[in-house]
Amino acid sequence: MTDAHAPGLDGVSVAETRLSRIDGEAGELLVRGYPIDDLAGNATYEETVFLLLNGRLPTAEERADFRAELAAHRGIGEEVLAVLERAAREGKPAMDALRMGVAAATLGVEEQDSETDVRRVIGVFPTIVAAYWRYRQGREPVAPRDDLRHAANYLYMLTGEEASDSRVDGLETYLTAVVDHGLNASTFSARVVVSTESDLVSAATAAVGTLKGPLHGGAPGPVLEMLRDVHESGDSEGYVRETLDAGERLMGFGHRVYRVRDPRAAVLESAATRVSEEREDGDAALFETATAFEATATGILADHVPGRRLETNVEFYTAVLLDGVGIPKELFSATFAVSRVAGWMAHGLEQLDDNRLVRPTARYIGETGRSWTPIEER
Repeated sequence: MTDAHAPGLDGVSVAETRLSRIDGEAGELLVRGYPIDDLAGNATYEETVFLLLNGRLPTAEERADFRAELAAHRGIGEEVLAVLERAAREGKPAMDALRMGVAAATLGVEEQDSETDVRRVIGVFPTIVAAYWRYRQGREPVAPRDDLRHAANYLYMLTGEEASDSRVDGLETYLTAVVDHGLNASTFSARVVVSTESDLVSAATAAVGTLKGPLHGGAPGPVLEMLRDVHESGDSEGYVRETLDAGERLMGFGHRVYRVRDPRAAVLESAATRVSEEREDGDAALFETATAFEATATGILADHVPGRRLETNVEFYTAVLLDGVGIPKELFSATFAVSRVAGWMAHGLEQLDDNRLVRPTARYIGETGRSWTPIEER
């Protein structure tokens, strides 16, 4: 047995996958062999999920059938609604509500196998998030519609109104762009759970708990706050220098894997461009602020941290795009989960195909040679 020690499992390969490949040096992301810009620029979310689960794109008939299968699993029972209503009433964060709702997602469901669990979990995520948010606003949840695409239905359940094609397409691009990304923390959690031969609903619940951590899924909200501050002040350079001088992290820049610009950033920037062209309110100018801020920040960062490229990551334009399509900032992480749950499920199924219990070791650094002392002598 090796005694190699790798904090955070950096550089350690613990699984083989056909789902996605990341090249951090070149700034490339492939999902089932397709470059992410090609996939996110063309595919519907349902097509992307089908691709993840089956290894190929669906035919027109298969896409229609699969879309209907996911739609058939969107409903949630009164027991789950009651949990979400209480979570909203007590002011619980959206990720907590999602975790509670997912854990209860199989209540009232008689048939439970891997295939059904996959469709159930993917189908129900948007419904849980939207119902919780409606309760937070003091409104009743909007029932899902079987005739709407996954992205369109999510926006409809949030507002009670059908969204414009531009906003649906923008959200569709986002959901596809972030659907899978190697063995990140939440995906690893899902695979660990499945490796014990537990069920996929439990794996999804664990993944949500992992994603809740601010080091994994919490940055787009602060990015939006940052951009709004800069938009109001009009001083990008001042904001960047003040942040760096204070020793703080500049949100939306730098990535654990990528040494160049995150390839998903370009995809989301293009989608945000299209959405911003439709907007007529004052927030339309936020996109222009974002692009100007990116140029200023990357230039200053290059001087501030010579020898290390801190480029725009996925969270930067996620904030702009999700705000543009009408997703509240409080739901950014939960909306990420609405997409990534398909990746979690695909990894869970892949783990089951050739399963081995995930059981790493820990290097003991505590004391040795100690002996028991009776309580009267302590």
